[in-house]
Amino acid sequence: MRVHVADHPLIAHKLTYLRDRRTDTPTFRRLTDELVTLLAYEATREVRVAPFDIQTPVAPTQGIHLASPKPLVVPILRAGLGMLDGMMRMLPTAEVGFLGMLRNEETLEAHTYANRLPDDLEARQCYVLDPMLATGGTLAAAIRYLAERGADDITAITLLSAPEGIERLQSELSDLACPVTIATGAIDERLNEHGYIVPGLGDAGDRLYGVV
Repeated sequence: MRVHVADHPLIAHKLTYLRDRRTDTPTFRRLTDELVTLLAYEATREVRVAPFDIQTPVAPTQGIHLASPKPLVVPILRAGLGMLDGMMRMLPTAEVGFLGMLRNEETLEAHTYANRLPDDLEARQCYVLDPMLATGGTLAAAIRYLAERGADDITAITLLSAPEGIERLQSELSDLACPVTIATGAIDERLNEHGYIVPGLGDAGDRLYGVV
């Protein structure tokens, strides 16, 4: 598994205001959208492309376009929805599927309660959206779920990650045949006793949708 930390001053700048408890919901939502667009630029460096012949106003030339099958963007409900617009701004021709996953606050394990994905993901590149890689249970379950349905290249995009979550993904997904990449805005210090990232930014879903 490869971990890519998008070390860019604009990303750090936007993360600072996302972390601030004084940032209101509309501003938090806007900043998330902007930040995901920056992260998507980093995360799609290995997106598959194919040659494409065109005619410019001056001469014929060859460029590239996204290869088929199209990439699949998979936000994890509900907080991942707040990242979808920013991702689709960079990949407007991608298809979108949805996974509803919920973490049990006692066991910290994730279970799937909704699935709106193509039945066959054979040879698909998938981009999973989840704001926080905390304990790692949700992302590990989502990535395995996609791989078992045929996805052969999976990138998870997160605003923040915890070292414990990264370690869990490396351990639990080591048997997968497909390559897995984590593209994140920052790796924070640790998890607290409640499974929240420290210093983190709180509950991303609550802050995106105004439930506090």
